[in-house]
Amino acid sequence: MNRCAYIFLDEAGNFDFSATGTRYFVLTSVGMIRPFPAAMSMDDYKHHCLEYGLDIEYFHCYRDNKNVRGRIFNLISSHIDSIHIDCLVVEKAKVEPKLQEDKHFYPEILGHLLKLILPAELDTGKVEKVIVITDKIPVNKKRAAIESAVSTVLHDMLPSGLRYRILHHQSRSHYGLQIADYCCWAIFRKWQTGERVWYDLIKPALRNELELFHTKSQQYY
Repeated sequence: MNRCAYIFLDEAGNFDFSATGTRYFVLTSVGMIRPFPAAMSMDDYKHHCLEYGLDIEYFHCYRDNKNVRGRIFNLISSHIDSIHIDCLVVEKAKVEPKLQEDKHFYPEILGHLLKLILPAELDTGKVEKVIVITDKIPVNKKRAAIESAVSTVLHDMLPSGLRYRILHHQSRSHYGLQIADYCCWAIFRKWQTGERVWYDLIKPALRNELELFHTKSQQYY
């Protein structure tokens, strides 16, 4: 089982490029190899919550109350050596108009992130295969088109011979996706509002934190 690396992806910010949209869009990956110690601790804590009387189906950083949020960040940080985090940050005002459509924007950013991390995962000599699991694409009516475009972009951007699978699951289905949600939220808050409390807890596991576009004419960091 330790020959397969898992990469869990989550995004923060929205797909709205108008003045009412978020300033930044952040796509974050959390890499782990089985067994997943952070996930096991989260499962134990979830059952403590249920026994205490909290109706928690799964953890979601934005919706969880401050006590739960603090406990989950502490659990993640206590297992920080078992994960690594990579993220791409996009200031949306610098994105060319032709890339702002949902079916182009998300696949493009995802392609750049996987181009950054997949070769590194497979170049360690310890991993033979990578399984990439993303949260379900948030734009429901365009989900099929976006997921189809993802396959096309990855085929064009990634070197041939890379052994990987990409799956789209609900975040409630896996603690790895919930950890990615927490890490992504912390990074997004740092960029969007300047808040660093949670970011500083996960920072030791942060391998890459790159701004994708510095100017509208720049295509990659």
